[in-house]
Amino acid sequence: MLPIGTSSIDIFVCLEPCDMRKSFNGLYAIAANHLEEEPQKGAIFIFTNKARTRIKILHFDGTGLWVSCKRLEAGKFSWPKATEANQRKLKLHTEALQLLVDGVDLRGAKFLPWYQRD
Repeated sequence: MLPIGTSSIDIFVCLEPCDMRKSFNGLYAIAANHLEEEPQKGAIFIFTNKARTRIKILHFDGTGLWVSCKRLEAGKFSWPKATEANQRKLKLHTEALQLLVDGVDLRGAKFLPWYQRD
């Protein structure tokens, strides 16, 4: 089970599209080499294809790797864009991950002051 409801877990979005034929080893290599994160520390990594119609989630739960996939039947995922040159990843809050997976457009969305947290 993915610990999406856990606020203490790091969640990283790979901003560049990747080959959705990749699975455990390929996505692990992207997280480790391209995003420069250590997947075995338990973070969640989210990847998309160029058309933004599929996402894959990689997570190490302490005993092994999870790879989950979602394919949209219609439409595209709203994918964040880099805000800095050479930015490869973006860190998300757990709430933003749920919105992203559910298809909510995150552009322009913001947490209200009473909801913001560290």
